[in-house]
Amino acid sequence: MSMSPVTSTVLRLSLDDCRRPDSLLSDLVRDAAVRNGLEPRALAVRTLLHLPRVARQDGTLSQRQLQDEIRRSGADLRADQARIRALIPDSKFLLQELLFVRYSEADAARIFTNLHYLRSARPGSLNFALVDPVYRLPVSLCSVSPLEWRQVGRQLAVQFQVPRERAWDISRVYSFDIAPANAISYLLAKVRSYVRQECPGVDLLTTAVDPNLGFTGSSYRAANWHRWMSIAPRPYLYVDRQYASPRQLRARFGTANLAELKTRHPGSVQQSRATLLDSTIFCCRVRGETEFVAPDDQKRLRR
Repeated sequence: MSMSPVTSTVLRLSLDDCRRPDSLLSDLVRDAAVRNGLEPRALAVRTLLHLPRVARQDGTLSQRQLQDEIRRSGADLRADQARIRALIPDSKFLLQELLFVRYSEADAARIFTNLHYLRSARPGSLNFALVDPVYRLPVSLCSVSPLEWRQVGRQLAVQFQVPRERAWDISRVYSFDIAPANAISYLLAKVRSYVRQECPGVDLLTTAVDPNLGFTGSSYRAANWHRWMSIAPRPYLYVDRQYASPRQLRARFGTANLAELKTRHPGSVQQSRATLLDSTIFCCRVRGETEFVAPDDQKRLRR
């Protein structure tokens, strides 16, 4: 007697599904963070950064793959938090109680290297933080660096008459979950005031917002920044299942060329296959109002 084949339906999620604030990923991350004493936002961002590694070309992945990446990202984050436990705040303060300071380069580097999703600090940056008034621990912090992105600098000069050397980049931002509402936008406003007073050679602040990681730019909008352009995505690259930026690849291997890396390190280097979303470039004039740029006037840059 022949048996009919049994088909099982495996729930598949899309990367778009996972980026939503009310997604299954959000629920699973919240539960994992509570169980393991982790920062939920940091865990969510890390997981979103690594999902394209396992997603199909159509941008879908299984619930099992999602759970595995949350578990793996959580283990890494737990180890990273332990390394800088003394720098992690655990007391809540009101926004107006926080102090704006130039922050230690060494401590900023430790936080960005261990907790920021890029796992690195930008050398040569100015670092700023909102610290609590009692323990002087950072609640929200950022680094400001000379703009290095040539395509963005070229467009700023052509369309907005801002030479690249007069634009600086908010190159890293990290805010602990204990931070009060609006902490990042408040920090950005303080940084703008500092740059206006202390850095006469800087006319514009820029930053890149990657919506693939669930970022929307809301803190920048709240600080009166505007979206001026977008930039086409490139695949995410991974070494031994860990995300690596082109800058990190060049520092580690002397090249960011994917074909060369795969030849030299077979099986270690992976590239995401799913189509990713454009990054958006937000800008803020250091002096005067920042003009609104209509969507039709926002250029889409190629990398």
